Amino acid sequence: MTAWTQSPRKVAVIGTGVIGNGWIIRFLANGFDVVAYDPVEGAKTRTTQIINNAWDSVEQVGLHPEADQNRLTFVSSIKEAVKEADLIQENVPERIELKQQVLADIDQHAKQDAIIASSTSGLKPTILQEKMDNPEQLVVAHPFNPVYLLPLVEIVGGEATTQNTINKAYQIYELANMKPMIIEKEIEGFIADRLMEALWREALHLVNDGIATTEEVDKAITYGAGLRWAQMGPFMTFHLAGGEQGMRHMLEQFGPALKLPWTKLEAPELTDELKECVINGCESHAGERSVAELERKRNEFLVKLMDLVEDYWP
Repeated sequence: MTAWTQSPRKVAVIGTGVIGNGWIIRFLANGFDVVAYDPVEGAKTRTTQIINNAWDSVEQVGLHPEADQNRLTFVSSIKEAVKEADLIQENVPERIELKQQVLADIDQHAKQDAIIASSTSGLKPTILQEKMDNPEQLVVAHPFNPVYLLPLVEIVGGEATTQNTINKAYQIYELANMKPMIIEKEIEGFIADRLMEALWREALHLVNDGIATTEEVDKAITYGAGLRWAQMGPFMTFHLAGGEQGMRHMLEQFGPALKLPWTKLEAPELTDELKECVINGCESHAGERSVAELERKRNEFLVKLMDLVEDYWP
């Protein structure tokens, strides 16, 4: 694996929405210098507030000795943001034309050896590379919200991406205390989102068909599958379900049931009625708790859960 000639510690974050701010916090917490650019009015103020709200959580996870909120700088152009960055993390909305335009602009001003990474949750990197002069520098680096706590990042190269770029991206995300995963073959939605999307589609069917409420679906995951998946994931969970013979017996015993029409693969039509049912169910379940309060509770939980996962599963 090709190594960096020096420790890469300069990052540019383009777009400071939920994901962009999550990246900023993660990089600051792990001792990076961060330069941010977002043309939206009030972006810097919102980012400062979000950092302040999340910093207690990242402190509990553990800060790099050089972690410092003051290592963040906001600038007024993409050119100024990316000119010295080792890694440029793009986080603009999921519109192909917009992303292609922004990535081409980044490409014009980035260093020759910089990694240009898109946080897209589903667009193929080969499509994103189309308007770049140096497409070999681009990878998809798809994180999970909240980025400053959840360590997984899916790294995907496009047709023009070099292996050297992928290797260097892997190294820099490891320096940010993440658990990078290289996806060898690009597909829409990558891995984790495709798995979550399948579950989401089935959940919508259960609500739409009047079989379960949104609260009951959440309860089924929270106190059933979710507890097991947090430790081992679906394959090892089913391996244990097979008893002493593990997955071999599990597939022999329960494999034929896969042909039964238990699930509906296509999503239900998202009618106004279904949307209102889902929205009302979520708002009722949340009760008087604001999104900010729920986020704080989620962060506290994730910090404790990640410690457990590290203790009980490599």
